[in-house]
Amino acid sequence: MDKTKVVVLMGGRSAEHEVSLMSGKRVVDSLDKEKYEVFSIVLSKEGREDSFKWVDEIKPDLVFLALHGEFGEDGRIQGWLETMNLKYTGSGVLASALGMNKIFFKRIIEDLGIRTADWKVWGEEVNFEGKCVVKPVNCGSSVGVSIVKDEANFEKAIKEAKKFDKEIIIEEFLEGVEVSCGVLGNEAPVALPVIEIIPKNDFFDYDAKYSEGMSKEICPARLDQKITDEVMKISVEIFKVLGFRGYARIDFIISKNKPYVLEINTLPGLTPNSLLPKEAMADGISYTELLDKIISLALEK
Repeated sequence: MDKTKVVVLMGGRSAEHEVSLMSGKRVVDSLDKEKYEVFSIVLSKEGREDSFKWVDEIKPDLVFLALHGEFGEDGRIQGWLETMNLKYTGSGVLASALGMNKIFFKRIIEDLGIRTADWKVWGEEVNFEGKCVVKPVNCGSSVGVSIVKDEANFEKAIKEAKKFDKEIIIEEFLEGVEVSCGVLGNEAPVALPVIEIIPKNDFFDYDAKYSEGMSKEICPARLDQKITDEVMKISVEIFKVLGFRGYARIDFIISKNKPYVLEINTLPGLTPNSLLPKEAMADGISYTELLDKIISLALEK
């Protein structure tokens, strides 16, 4: 029986280049070599044209997207792969673009009646009392994110966010418990166990996500069953309504016993410290089995 040719695509032009390399390396090392002929392709930070010579040289059956952030998670690489008639893991062009752009994502979930933190686009009048959160609109992994505790640090936070994106969103800061819920599937998606995040820093920032010992995770999360059920239900609803496919992870804050959606990760991290593999493990799915599932869902497209 011929093995399935899988290209694991990692690196790329985003601020999450190094995270992508961590995800990609673990995927390459963990894929079942009895089933797959695995090729590791690193896209340069500069986006050179020769980065894509592998398409004709390898002629893969599937591209496993271990990319994160801009150019990898925002629909652009997905569109290019579709023009090349290549199957790939994760969501399609439109869903990826909507998931990456925090402004459009928040507008859609608000129209669905789903709670999210109050927010403004930078440039509009901001009148939140107390702390707020400043975020680049099109970045993940908490890149460029700052919690602003007083007006004196607001401009500093804006300047930091502008290093990564010209569009900036400002959210009301909500005190509460940070949790996340992964979803697997295509037409009939299923939520994974909810994971609770206890960061050592003020929030689940870049260091907490990718440095050993900077956060503690508990799965299943220590929530009332009613709240757990609501988080899982909302996660599946968002996944289905926005047309996500394969896998994704939705981040929440539980504030005053109510879940508020923060954002969605359409290509969530697959590093040793990443949340989705830990959720899968709590559901009895090993890392290698998770990769098999992601690939089989992609081949259904």
